[in-house]
Amino acid sequence: MDVKQISDIVRRVMNENAEQTANLSEGRAEVSDKYSDIHDIPLKIANELIAEVIKRAAEMGVAAVCAVVNSGTNPVSVQSADGAYIASYDIALGKAYTSASLKMKTSALKTLAAPGGSLYGIQHTNGGRIVIFGGGIPLVVGDRIIGGFGVSGGSEEQDSYLGEYAEEVFVRLAEKHGL
Repeated sequence: MDVKQISDIVRRVMNENAEQTANLSEGRAEVSDKYSDIHDIPLKIANELIAEVIKRAAEMGVAAVCAVVNSGTNPVSVQSADGAYIASYDIALGKAYTSASLKMKTSALKTLAAPGGSLYGIQHTNGGRIVIFGGGIPLVVGDRIIGGFGVSGGSEEQDSYLGEYAEEVFVRLAEKHGL
C-alpha cells in the first residue's frame, strides 16, 4: 500500500466520523435501545434488576444489598436498602464476584465447598472474595456470561430465594432489551 492509498483511507474514515458526529448533533441519528452485541451487562439493566429485587426483598421484610458485576467481575452497580446491614455490602459484591468468576450459582458452590467436597476450602482463595452460600447468580445471555448478581441481607434461604427471583427478572429484562 502506498502513501496515497493510506491517505485516501484515512480521509474516508475521517469523513465518515464527521458525518456521524453531525448526524448526532442534529438529532438525525437513530438511537437504539437494543444491546445485541454487548459483552457486559449495561448499567440501565443492572439498575432495573436491582430495583426489582430490592422491592421484592422489602415485601419480605428484608433490607437487602444488591450488587451487579460485569463479565470481568468489576462492579457495575451496588445499591443498599435503607437499614441494610453494613456487612451485606461486601457479601453481596462477593456473591456477584463468585457467580461471575466461577460461572455458577453460589448456592451450587455450597455443596462443592463443603468438607469432603471437590472444592473444599475455595472460599479461602481469591483474597477471601469467594462466597459459598446462596444469593449469587451468573447473568447469562445465550452462552455468554455478561455479569454476576449478588444479594445479601436476609437469611441464607431468603437470599437464595432472592437470587432465584433475580434470575427470573434478568431473563425478562434481557428479552425486553433485546440482549
